Amino acid sequence: MPKRPRTLLARLKTAFRERQEQWRDVWIADLDKPGNRQRAHWDMMIFDHGFLRLTWRNIDEFAPGVWRSNQPSPTQIAALGRSGIRTIVNLRGASSWGTYHLERVACEEAGIRLIDSRLYSRMPPSVEEVESLFAVFEAAEKPLLMHCKSGADRAGLGAALYMLWAGRPPEEAARQLSLRYLHIRHAKTGVLDRFIDTYARAHRETGIAFTEWLRTDYDKEAMMAEHDSSGLANLVVDRILRRE
Repeated sequence: MPKRPRTLLARLKTAFRERQEQWRDVWIADLDKPGNRQRAHWDMMIFDHGFLRLTWRNIDEFAPGVWRSNQPSPTQIAALGRSGIRTIVNLRGASSWGTYHLERVACEEAGIRLIDSRLYSRMPPSVEEVESLFAVFEAAEKPLLMHCKSGADRAGLGAALYMLWAGRPPEEAARQLSLRYLHIRHAKTGVLDRFIDTYARAHRETGIAFTEWLRTDYDKEAMMAEHDSSGLANLVVDRILRRE
């Protein structure tokens, strides 16, 4: 039996999330039903902070024909389709958010292939997650755009992994995790920097290839245990920026 939240605030948050999921279940299966797409839109704009992304895109073409960004809206996806984007890689993974279901429909309407390949912002990737994303890079039609929610952490990791897959130096890949994209390395999200930096150090010392290092030397659990973060930086990332 799951433990009950101890504090009143925790119980209220849990109750709110449960009601939110029940509300989504009403409209999530059929966005063509009158009113349901509008409900998904408000879910995206309010609960997924879509209003913050109306004008702020955090978008960049970091390699020829390969882009990174924050979560695009349906209108922005339509524009991406008109500009020639053929594939969108959703690093948030499939979810019950209205945002995701609107994205799925918008990609279908724009003739864009949507691929869900989940990464995490506060833990380094597993070997399986990296290999899955590399398979996407190998097969996906370009131009390609990959995104997370804010375009800072998971999009940065995805872009860094693309650079490594393409044979670029790890020091160049590391620049994708940068304050330029509002990535904060001193928070828990800095474990992504540690992942790239640890490989970069091994590569300088031995010349080991990334995929070989991943399979033979990489220890995800040890890396997470060793990572230390700043309380102030975590406050900014978790409470102020509300990163996913």
